[in-house]
Amino acid sequence: MPEAFILFKTEPSHEREVYLSLLDDEFVVEVHALYGEFDLLTHVSAQDSQTLTNLLLSKFRQIPGVKETRTLIAV
Repeated sequence: MPEAFILFKTEPSHEREVYLSLLDDEFVVEVHALYGEFDLLTHVSAQDSQTLTNLLLSKFRQIPGVKETRTLIAV
């Protein structure tokens, strides 16, 4: 199962909405609020790499309030 850690930058004052949206996703293992350059850290586990790609491109980046993401794929 491919796993990834995704860093999120959010629009100002949208951290909570993005956080709650991520918590509702079935592939999200955990979400953490951060201080610093990024606002949130998410651990994601998908059944295959295609599902992971779809999550990143079609779902997570489309959440209202998401400004930028950085994905780190675990090997």
